Amino acid sequence: MPHEVQGVVARRKGAPVTVETVLVPDPGPGEALVQVQACGVCHTDLHYREGGISDDFPFLLGHEAAGVVEAVGPGVTDVAPGDFVVLNWRAVCGRCRACLKGKPWYCFDTHNATQRMTLADGTELSPALGIGAFLEKTLVAAGQCTKVDPAAEPAVAGLLGCGVMAGIGAAVNTGNVGRGDSVAVIGCGGVGNAAIAGSRIAGATTIIAVDVDARKLEWARGLGATHTVDGGTEDVVARIRELTGGFGADVVVDAVGRPETYQQAFYARDLAGTVVLVGVPAPDVTLELPMIEVFGRGGALKSSWYGDCLPSRDFPTLIDLYRQGRFDLDAFVSETIGIGDVEAAFERMRRGEVLRSVVVL
Repeated sequence: MPHEVQGVVARRKGAPVTVETVLVPDPGPGEALVQVQACGVCHTDLHYREGGISDDFPFLLGHEAAGVVEAVGPGVTDVAPGDFVVLNWRAVCGRCRACLKGKPWYCFDTHNATQRMTLADGTELSPALGIGAFLEKTLVAAGQCTKVDPAAEPAVAGLLGCGVMAGIGAAVNTGNVGRGDSVAVIGCGGVGNAAIAGSRIAGATTIIAVDVDARKLEWARGLGATHTVDGGTEDVVARIRELTGGFGADVVVDAVGRPETYQQAFYARDLAGTVVLVGVPAPDVTLELPMIEVFGRGGALKSSWYGDCLPSRDFPTLIDLYRQGRFDLDAFVSETIGIGDVEAAFERMRRGEVLRSVVVL
């Protein structure tokens, strides 16, 4: 029998979101019903509302979440009712060519719940990133549930489900930041600041934060940046080189995803250094670089998908680091809000006033 709950819905492009009654089916084969306890307000949810991802309205928003498994469908063995889980949007299949090569973080056949959640009138909803977690209960593929230590607060644990993991993974998994490295991060919102925190955890000794917003640069210092650069008033490339002995950084993370920031990242890295693109570019922008520079500077130009993470490996590890006091997840939670406050949270996010607003259900 369907569960009647309240959730945040984007009915049409650019329109304010509304809180609606949503019908959530009991889990079928391979599915799990999760009682959502907290869900972060991510830029991706706003992109859905603005029609920047697809036009498959209405959308059920929210994806950066933690909660407790309430029920599972036939064939589910990895999670059980009562498990505290962080939801992830890339449930690996274990069978595609990436998984069979031992690189499941690149899985090419990730999956979501088969059944659809609907509005009370039967209208099918498109859950954001296959999750839809601004919702009292949500239906997901069981593989989207990753068990973590239940002692962690849901409001912080859920942040691993998207932005924080994307940033940490960009630095540590994709960029391979290690002890003694120099790192520069361009763009210090939630993802960029997570890359800074990840670089500190990994042992980088010079961590340079670049942004045009003084408030974000201050957040970056709190999360591990050793130096800050004001991208609005300073020559970013020259300043990063100055702070790295004239050479450039070993790893530069572009958490913005614009041609100008990518070019800064490209020229601010050391010879044989690495550029990691984790900021998602708009679909209509192009990049121009001299090929002789691409060849002559060597190194690696990488993009980072979801921080190249493997949730079953990375989420529990990061929660353990948090519980040990070695990773300040609390610093990413700017405010906790109710389910009816998402639209206002989008505006605060637009103005750069928060790292994360978190809906607590």
